[in-house]
Amino acid sequence: MFRTVAMSLLPFSEELVAERLRFENPWWVTGEVEKYYSTMTPRLYNDLFYKLASDLSVRRAVILMGPRRVGKTVMLFHTIKGLLEAGHDPQKIAFLSIETPVYTNVSLEQLFRLSMKTIGSKTPEGWFVFFDEIQYLKDWEIHLKSLVDSFPGVRFIVSGSAAAALKLKSGESGAGRFTEFMLPPLTFNEYIHLLDLSMLLRPSLLPWGAGTTGFFDAVDTGKLNEHFLNYINFGGYPEVIFSKSIQSDPGRYIRSDIIDKVLLRDLPGLYGIKDVQELNALFTTIAWNSGQEFSLEELSRSSGGVDKNTLKRYIDYLEAAFLIRKIYRTDNNARRFRRVMQFKMYLTNPSLRSALFAPLNATADQIGSMVETAVFSQWMHRDWVQPWYARWQRGEVDLIGLDERTFKPLWAVEIKWSNRYYERPLELKALLSFCETNKLDQAVVTTIDKQGVKECRGIRLTFVPAAVYTYAVGKNTLVQKGLRMG
Repeated sequence: MFRTVAMSLLPFSEELVAERLRFENPWWVTGEVEKYYSTMTPRLYNDLFYKLASDLSVRRAVILMGPRRVGKTVMLFHTIKGLLEAGHDPQKIAFLSIETPVYTNVSLEQLFRLSMKTIGSKTPEGWFVFFDEIQYLKDWEIHLKSLVDSFPGVRFIVSGSAAAALKLKSGESGAGRFTEFMLPPLTFNEYIHLLDLSMLLRPSLLPWGAGTTGFFDAVDTGKLNEHFLNYINFGGYPEVIFSKSIQSDPGRYIRSDIIDKVLLRDLPGLYGIKDVQELNALFTTIAWNSGQEFSLEELSRSSGGVDKNTLKRYIDYLEAAFLIRKIYRTDNNARRFRRVMQFKMYLTNPSLRSALFAPLNATADQIGSMVETAVFSQWMHRDWVQPWYARWQRGEVDLIGLDERTFKPLWAVEIKWSNRYYERPLELKALLSFCETNKLDQAVVTTIDKQGVKECRGIRLTFVPAAVYTYAVGKNTLVQKGLRMG
């Protein structure tokens, strides 16, 4: 016969929490970030984030958000490394991972005060406090807002993987208190940087307007295209590009650790979605047809009659989770439609498709749409630009830029994975028609490996390898982001 022994469940002791704090913050003793993180090559977004995070003059918390597995935690450690190298007191920098069990039910303010107590700090002034995986704390946005108000001399930086939840709650509660920084999947430019392949490209100038703009030439187009295809299949996530074992089975890593957690846990929990199968089926349909035109009417029919309003909400949720991006349509005259009946949808990075289905080779039937997805995924990093596409009865142009005030076309790009049109530019009938109608005297056309300029019906067509164009858009985006941040 067993005897029941009465036991009281005690909360974790303060000393146990302090012990964990010392473990997570080795620089309190050594003055350095552990080598595992400090030896990793930083993402190119790191400089922009460091500039924002290190600015003590702005009384706001910084929220680093983005999809799962894009390197947010690593970026936090690189930021800490930068602070230490800049001479900041290592004993006034605290890193706390909120998912740590001993921090359960401990408020952010308690954690900060315990950090100060553990290190013997008498004043909060000049502290940098990093809270990782903030979504694991209920009502985190209320806690964080209170901290910002209570400790004006402290810089609070938080990160989280549930991008949709963070953005929603940040917008609701953080007005005037939070600054958001979105870390997207890898650009092709970052892929080249992380794998140390910059020797495959060299700076050049692209004729544009009355002058030129900064661009690039391929030194070895064949080798560059090999990596471009690898980027399309596996290049969205830092961990994947360095691991051949993950690339041999991308579905196991990307689908289970990135897609499924968002579709089965993050979004249902945030928005109260009851039929997860409907959401999953919709995302699978979009992934298979990335770059194609959709309508709610067609989606409703193909999904067995799911209500159009429900489908619209699901699409909004998938966009909030940074899994897809919706692109709106105009026509040959660049008209703004009062009712949006058709639109295109793209994966935010093409490797999501490989994880769900299978990697593609250079001659696969759907490689053209994935090249288009790769190009659009670079433009999605420009949160100040709304890309469009044009379609009318007799033609379509893949990518156009419109003036925000006048709605007039500023530029046009036709995305091809083919050299055919370099030899036969007159076959680009839709692009030429669009340029003539809207008085554009130049446009860009991507190819497999041909580069050059051809005049056609008074329009200057600049042909560029798709890999080079994709790289250039990502590279120039970072430059422009830096200028916008000042």
